This record gives sequence, structure tokens and C-alpha cells, in this order.
Amino acid sequence: MSLLDRVESLKAKHAALEAAIEDEARRPMPNAVMVAELKRKKLRIKDELERIAPH
Repeated sequence: MSLLDRVESLKAKHAALEAAIEDEARRPMPNAVMVAELKRKKLRIKDELERIAPH
């Protein structure tokens, strides 16, 4: 997997996590633990993107 492929894969995962967070937040009784875990995963991906992607 090339670096560009890895970056694109991480961006796709980041976007999917954002959508999952938004979906959960829209529920009448959002699961706060799930939202927190999704946000942690999203942050890890963002950190990895910043580490490997050229600015």
C-alpha cells in the first residue's frame, strides 16, 4: 500500500467515524460511551494523518 493509498484510507475511516458520531448524537438517547469511543478512534486517525501526510 502506497502512502497516498494509506492517507486516502485513513480519510475514509475518519469520515465514516464522523458520520457514526453524528448518527448516534441524533438518537433520542445517545450512548455517551459509544460516542466517546468513536471520538477517540477518530482522534487517533487524525493524529496518524498529521504524522504521515505532508502539510
